[in-house]
Amino acid sequence: MNKAAIVTGASSGIGLAISQVLCELHYEVYGFGRDFEREETAHFVQSNHTFHTVIGDLLDTQKVCDKVKEITRKAQVEVLVNAAGVGYYGLHEQLSVKQIQTLVRTNLELPLILTNRLLRVLKEHNGYIINISSITAKQSSPHGCAYGATKAGLTSFGESLFDEVRKYGVKVTTIHPDMTQTNLYRDADFTCSEEEGSFLESSQVAEAVRYVLEQREGSVVPDITLRPQLHRIARK
Repeated sequence: MNKAAIVTGASSGIGLAISQVLCELHYEVYGFGRDFEREETAHFVQSNHTFHTVIGDLLDTQKVCDKVKEITRKAQVEVLVNAAGVGYYGLHEQLSVKQIQTLVRTNLELPLILTNRLLRVLKEHNGYIINISSITAKQSSPHGCAYGATKAGLTSFGESLFDEVRKYGVKVTTIHPDMTQTNLYRDADFTCSEEEGSFLESSQVAEAVRYVLEQREGSVVPDITLRPQLHRIARK
C-alpha cells in the first residue's frame, strides 16, 4: 500500500494548499470537501492523480465515518489533517442557533470524531495528526466568541492528545495561523487588509505542515504559531 493522508476542507484555502504539499511529498491524498469545481481546485484535481476527492457534507457523521473506513481498507493512512473550518462573527447575541451548532460541529466535533476513528490505524504506522486551529485559541476573541471557543477547544484537545499518544509513536501538531487570506471571512463584516505583510497566505500554513512532516524520526513539533508582520484588518 502507498502511504496516504486524509485532509478535511481540501476543496479550498488552507486545506487545498496542504493537499498540494502532501501530493508533492508523495502521499495519496483523500481530500474531503463540498465543492471541487472552482477553477484552481479543478485544475489541481485534474493534474494530480494522487489526489482523490471525497465530496459530501462533513456534518453527515455516518457517511464521513463510512468513507474513512473504506479508505483505510485500501490505503495506509499515515496523516490526518483537520483543516475544515467555518467562521461566524459578530456580537454573540446576534448569532443564530444553527450558526453556533455549525461552528461547534465543524471546528471541534468533526476533528474529535475523525481522530477517534483513525487513531488505531495511525498508531500502527507511527502517524501524524495535524490540527489547524487559530491564533484566536490563544487570546480573547470579542466579536468572535463562539469561533474562538471552538478553536480553543481544538487546541486543548491537541495538547492532551499529544501526551496521550506520544508513547505509541503518533505525532500530534496544532498549527495556529493568524489572519489568512481565505474565504473564512466571507460572512464577516471584516476581512484581511490588502497591505503587504498584514496577512498570511494558505501556502505558508501548508509549508508549516511540510516542516512538521520532514522532522527526523523521534522529533515532534507540537505547536506552531504563524503571524503576519503587521496587525491590520479591513472593514467591509
